[in-house]
Order: sequence, then C-alpha cells, then structure tokens
Amino acid sequence: MRHIISLLMENESGALSRVSGLFSARGYNIESLTVAPTEDPTLSRMTIVTSGSDEIIEQIIKQLNKLIDIVKVLDLNDGRFIERELMIVKVKANAQYRDEMKRMCDIFRGRIIDVSDNSFTIEITGSSSKLDAYIESIDKAAILEIVRTGASGIGRGDRILKV
Repeated sequence: MRHIISLLMENESGALSRVSGLFSARGYNIESLTVAPTEDPTLSRMTIVTSGSDEIIEQIIKQLNKLIDIVKVLDLNDGRFIERELMIVKVKANAQYRDEMKRMCDIFRGRIIDVSDNSFTIEITGSSSKLDAYIESIDKAAILEIVRTGASGIGRGDRILKV
C-alpha cells in the first residue's frame, strides 16, 4: 500500500543523506521525496512517498525515529490528509493537437503557462492519481516532456506536525 510519511528534521547538512541511506540500506524504495524549510528556519519538513505493508511502514517509522536529525514522524495515511503534487508538462500544440490539448487542460483544471508555435507548457496541480489520469487521457505522442515535484501532504483539520 502507498504511504505518505511526513517528518520534521533538523535543517542541517547530511540529514537528507542519512534518511535516504536508511531506505537504501534496508531495500525500501522512495517513490517521491520533497524537502523544504518550515516556518522555523532550524527545521525542514520532508515528505516521503513509499509503498509497503503496514508492518514495513511501521518498521520504517521506527527506524526514522532513531535517526538523530529527526524531530517528529507522522504517517499521513493514519488519518485524513490532503495531498498535492505539481506537474509541468510540455505537449505538442501543432494543428493536429492544439484544440485537444486546450480541452484536456481545461478538463483537468490546468493552466497553460507557456505557448510557442508548436507546443504548450501546462501546469497541473492535484493528487498523484489526478496527474496520472491526465497523462493517461492524452495522446502519448503529444507529450514532449514531463516534470513532477513529488507529493506534498498535510493532515486535515486539527491534525498537525509540530514540535
């Protein structure tokens, strides 16, 4: 099962390396990884998307909690959460594809952020499954390039990750 693990860590050099090393040393895969400073400049928030059984995820969380740089760990899948990812996709926009690309962009509530004679660059934000659905719904031959940020997540309501 896919899990989104959010953690607070000290904003120091080598901290990211220790977290990714923990995953690689135990043979766990990281599907996506995002890291950025928080409102406290001494802390960074890391969001890791990984897959595994409940036992494997529990083991990952226990191992993460043992790392000295980690302040707090939260499996967002243990409650309600909001997930968002940004995708920028460059697609063909010649006479054959132009109207179709505009229509699909509107359907998925994307924005055309750059236009050239032969291409559109489209920005789409949403859950990973929404972005996957967009890619599946357009002609593969029209895709020139895709860039995705990886998932970011936050608990709903009063559920927060704070020290």
